[in-house]
Amino acid sequence: MSTKRKIAINTGGGDAPGLNAVIRASTLAALEHDWEVWGIRYGYRSLLDDEVGLMRLDRAAVRGIAHLGGTILGTANRGDPFHFPTLDPATGALVPKDRSADLVRRFHEEGFEALIAIGGDGSLSLAHKLGGLGLGQVVGVPKTIDNDVAGTDITFGFDTAVSIATEAIDRLHTTTESHERIMVVELMGRHAGWIAMVAGVAGGADAILIPEVPYDLQAVAAKVLQRERRGRKFSIIVVAEGAKPIGGGLTVRSEGDVFRRVEVLGGVAESVAKQLGPMTGKETRSMVLGHLQRGGWPSASDRVLALRFGAAAIGTLATTKESGMVAMHNNTVTLVPFSEVAGKTRSVPTSGGILETARSLGICMGDEPSGHFDT
Repeated sequence: MSTKRKIAINTGGGDAPGLNAVIRASTLAALEHDWEVWGIRYGYRSLLDDEVGLMRLDRAAVRGIAHLGGTILGTANRGDPFHFPTLDPATGALVPKDRSADLVRRFHEEGFEALIAIGGDGSLSLAHKLGGLGLGQVVGVPKTIDNDVAGTDITFGFDTAVSIATEAIDRLHTTTESHERIMVVELMGRHAGWIAMVAGVAGGADAILIPEVPYDLQAVAAKVLQRERRGRKFSIIVVAEGAKPIGGGLTVRSEGDVFRRVEVLGGVAESVAKQLGPMTGKETRSMVLGHLQRGGWPSASDRVLALRFGAAAIGTLATTKESGMVAMHNNTVTLVPFSEVAGKTRSVPTSGGILETARSLGICMGDEPSGHFDT
């Protein structure tokens, strides 16, 4: 039997389908060890704001939540404890303040011995830093629809996002063909093109533009005109939000601030559509699928992956004192050091794999040489 322990679970960064399944699995597995489980609400906020309060996680609290989207603990992408929004009494404005020491102290005052941190690359990097400050044993669980966390073959939330994006592309085929238009669809992913790549191939896109392969719109226009000559009067272009032209930069909707120190990407589909219209002589529309990709219930695949990760996180706490991230390698859950995760991005390989499949199917990746689509 394991020694009685008190552990905490939190969810940080953008939400993703499957978060509640991890919380349920971790809680139930911990209760089997007779441990006490609490949820830190809204990232780390409830450890730094008494009014928010921690959440006791027992069987009743996690009953029937595995199929639900979102997170019962809430989340935050402006809750970095090293730059925590704090009211300045002199000015009445929110200013960033390093509250990491306060967080570690409160963590120990509550009697917690370990933390299960569920998040993407940013949240996992924060958990790693807090562990280095003496927080205790930290086990990360990789979460993001973008599938860009290093050290794991896949993250939960990705399969659901791809399924939603693929259905949207499927539906766009009929309206786009009816009007003989070009439709440019913008998908999430930040600096990795996994969602656009997989959904684009699955949905039968004619061109896919991703961050890993800078594009030349002349190649995309040539692909559209090739389809015209073959009697296909419409085209579907899938664009990852982080895609950029050869020699150009990202399309940014808004810059980061002192609390969220990363820019908000968006607008690349509109930019591509505006340029493709005059280049092809065709009516061109754009759409942004946006947060629909991360909303709603998780797919069966994401539920099972999340449940496996949650159970494995407790298994790690029960069998070792090491910190790290649970990861999927060849359908086996393992523990990888945070050093292999923090500050790194898992990108779409630019040779082989699904990209090679796309090229074999005649899908334009935006980097084809001039004249490639002449016939």
